[in-house]
Order: sequence, then C-alpha cells, then structure tokens
Amino acid sequence: MTTKEAVAARILELCEKRGIAINALANISGVSPSTIYSMLNQKSKNPGVVSIKKLCDGLEITVRQFFDSALFDETEQEIK
Repeated sequence: MTTKEAVAARILELCEKRGIAINALANISGVSPSTIYSMLNQKSKNPGVVSIKKLCDGLEITVRQFFDSALFDETEQEIK
C-alpha cells in the first residue's frame, strides 16, 4: 500500500467510525468535497498536509491521531 492509499483509507475509516459522509466532512472541515474526493481517488498523487490538518480539525483529532493507524505501518518505500 502506498502512503497516498493509506491516507485515503484512513479518511474513509474515520468517516465510517463517526457515521459521516464525505460531504459532511467537507462542510465541517472547510475543505471542498472535490479536494477530498481527489484525495480518495487517483487524481491527487500527494495529499497536502494543510488539507489533512483541516480534515483533522473537522474530525476533532490531532494529526498525530490521524497517522496513528496500522495502515501506515506497512506502506511501500516512496523513494524509487
């Protein structure tokens, strides 16, 4: 799994845990739905740290809590 795929999976996981849709996440975080959807699909190769921070603020978690997931333990080497 790439880091980008892990970020997308984590966003979906957190939304599912909280029972909120992507559009609701967009509303509470101030990130446009199109930006979130591009983070979830192959359109965005590199999700921005500022966008991730805004999503965390909307979810009322820290960036540390966002990345504190087993999803990030087995990510592929990004330097090739």
